Amino acid sequence: MAADRLAYGLLAEFATPEAVLEAARWARAAGYRRMDAYTPFPVKGLAEAIGFREARVPRLTLIGGVFGAALAFFMQVYVSLDYPLNVGGRPLVPVPAFLVVTFELTILFAVLFSVGSMLFFNGLPRLHHPLFEAAPFQLESMDRFFLCIESADARFDRQQTAAFLRSLGPLSISEVPG
Repeated sequence: MAADRLAYGLLAEFATPEAVLEAARWARAAGYRRMDAYTPFPVKGLAEAIGFREARVPRLTLIGGVFGAALAFFMQVYVSLDYPLNVGGRPLVPVPAFLVVTFELTILFAVLFSVGSMLFFNGLPRLHHPLFEAAPFQLESMDRFFLCIESADARFDRQQTAAFLRSLGPLSISEVPG
C-alpha cells in the first residue's frame, strides 16, 4: 500500500463520452470516491456520475455579503454613536445615509469570499498537476476522454484498480506519477 502512494493514480483513456460516463458510473458503484474525469467538452451527467457534490461557493458568497453588510452598518453606527454630529435635527443613526456604504461593502465582501473560496476549494494556485506528466493526457483537449482514480482513495490498490479499469474497456491505462 505504501508503494501505491508514490503514484498520483491510474488514468484510463476512453474514445467516447458515453464510455467515460459509463466507466465513471461503474467506478462509483464499485466504491471509488476519489476520482475525476477529464473531457474536451462537457458531458451531461458526468459530474453526478463521479459524485460531484453541490458547490459550497454560493453559500460562502452569501455569508461574505451578510458579513460585509453587517460590518459596514455597525461600523457606521459605532462612529455615529462615538462621535455624534447633531446638525439640523438629524437623527443619531440615519439609516438611509448608511445604505450606500453598506451596499458597497456587501458587494466587496461577497466578491472576496467568492473568489477566495473558489481558489481554496479548487486547490489553487497550483502551478503544476501530476496529470500533465501522463503521456496520453495530452490528447484530453482534442478527442479523448479520461477517468483518473486517485491513489488517495481508500479503496485504491494498484493491481486491483488496474484490473477493474481494464474490465471497463478503455483504450489504454497508464500510471500517473506522483
